[in-house]
Amino acid sequence: MPTSQKKKRKLRNAEYYDFQSVLDSLYAKSSKDAVFTDLTSIITREENIRLAYRNLKKNPGSKTAGTDGRTIRYLEKLNDEELIGLVRRKIAYYQPQKIKRVEIPKDNGKSRPLGIPTITDRLIQQCVMQILEPICEAKFYKHSYGFRPLRSAKNAIHRFLHLTNRHNFTYVVDIDIKGFFDNINHGKLLKQMWTLGIRDKKLLKIISVMLKAEVAGIGFPNKGTPQGGIISPLLSNIVLNELDWWIAGQWECFPTRHTYTSCHQYEALRKTRMKECFILRYADDFKLFCKDYQTAKKLFEGTRLWLHDRLGLDISQEKSRIVNLKKQYSEFLGFKFKLRQKGKKYVIRGQIRDKSVKKITAKAKSLVKEIQHAPNKYPAVCHYNAFVMGIHNYYNKASGVSLDFQKIAYQLNKCMANRLTLKKNGFIPDYIKKYYGKSKQLRFVGNIAMVPIGYLQNAASRPFYNRNNIYTKEGRQNIHDKLQCVNQSILRYLMQHPVRSATIEYNDNRLSLYCGQQGKCAVTKEELTIGQMHCHHIQPVSKGGDDRYQNLIFVTDTVHKLIHAKTEEAIQVLLQAIDISPSVMRKLNKYRLFAGNEEILINGC
Repeated sequence: MPTSQKKKRKLRNAEYYDFQSVLDSLYAKSSKDAVFTDLTSIITREENIRLAYRNLKKNPGSKTAGTDGRTIRYLEKLNDEELIGLVRRKIAYYQPQKIKRVEIPKDNGKSRPLGIPTITDRLIQQCVMQILEPICEAKFYKHSYGFRPLRSAKNAIHRFLHLTNRHNFTYVVDIDIKGFFDNINHGKLLKQMWTLGIRDKKLLKIISVMLKAEVAGIGFPNKGTPQGGIISPLLSNIVLNELDWWIAGQWECFPTRHTYTSCHQYEALRKTRMKECFILRYADDFKLFCKDYQTAKKLFEGTRLWLHDRLGLDISQEKSRIVNLKKQYSEFLGFKFKLRQKGKKYVIRGQIRDKSVKKITAKAKSLVKEIQHAPNKYPAVCHYNAFVMGIHNYYNKASGVSLDFQKIAYQLNKCMANRLTLKKNGFIPDYIKKYYGKSKQLRFVGNIAMVPIGYLQNAASRPFYNRNNIYTKEGRQNIHDKLQCVNQSILRYLMQHPVRSATIEYNDNRLSLYCGQQGKCAVTKEELTIGQMHCHHIQPVSKGGDDRYQNLIFVTDTVHKLIHAKTEEAIQVLLQAIDISPSVMRKLNKYRLFAGNEEILINGC
């Protein structure tokens, strides 16, 4: 699922649990520099814990076990009271379990350490993160794009293009922080949180204990945040937020005697001897933009000293440098950028960086091999198509990537010709026809279309609009979707009245199911109403069925009784209460068979 959709789903989750108003309130108070001394009571609220479970179970990492060997399957089996009680007991006297250490290989042959907390500790981190995020969002700099609601790498790329194309910044200071996540100073981080208004001493103690959690086989760290922890990205943004505002204070937010709009303020500042500079940051990857070499040189050295003296962080001398975009490439988020002369002016040109080209080519070839050896070609081709469409969607904002994909296609076509029997004609699904229907590079395995990796249509990059904000009512107007189609009072009722004897997974999936069916019966399409609706197991629990989303449907009470009715007399009485049609009977009989009952025959058919 694309990142933007995941972030919108997170917003919907908060609204499912009627918790959005609480988050909005925290954001509004933080915007007015409020001080928060009792956040722990909000963290342990029932709605926040349920919301944390919902957000956690959608994370692919929830299926990865920590040092205790447990995954999300352990939490799914608990009912609401058990899960809420577990979190509250743990937070009351919080002591995290050991963190599992995993080494992830990097492109340069080295490895990146990844820390995997236990599933219970991840749930608690999610509970804490949900409450801290709106407070921090109100204080974060607007051009920081990594690990923040609604923002994405694409927004960061647009900002890069905007500063170079529209505002003629030709010098970029590339600074790489040496081992950033491993060298964050715990004491400094807690002081920065205190400055942001987070002054709940019990919560700060919990975060301190999280940071110092024992790493299996290594011991207790005295600095750094484990990459892999749910709360780590937010904490890293807190650390570097101070850098954002320090750079912004050199030009963009420099205090002036008079009040101006941003454009007029820049015009006034340009009359002084000050030099323009801007920062663009995505997590720990950031760029400083200048218009001349001397300014870039001073900013490079000033930033190096500031990071060392203020945050206790050092930069990598090998990877940090000043780039003249007219002569050199600057790499950022998988791209490489350089200014090219076009007529009398320079225009920025973006391409795929060399390392990424190699990774894409190698991955595509491995997927072609999967198709070659797959007994059933369809899922293997779908896997390949999803990969190609994903990288096209990510890289299509840069002007020079088409040539890169053509070069990748040249290498890949040889591999495909040797390993697959390809045809030039076949069935083209609508989702492929929409973007690739005009391409002459379309090929088919059997009758299955393969997305052409060498055919890419560039799309205009889009900025992040500050009016889009998940923590204000006005900011959410542009991002609401299917929730407008369902009855909010019924959704709230389902949230406030879980089935107490059922698992947390069953109650959570009830909410998704009601929205997914748009508040209508899965069989008759009638509007569901409180007291006349039932969440039904398609395959009964007694026959091995579980509480997964795919095994549940919402139906009216009458339909539910018809699914389980056994006597002819009861069936005839219930049939009179619904509108019978061939499609309704087909669905009804399907669910009756799953329940172990015979089909209902109408007029002997």
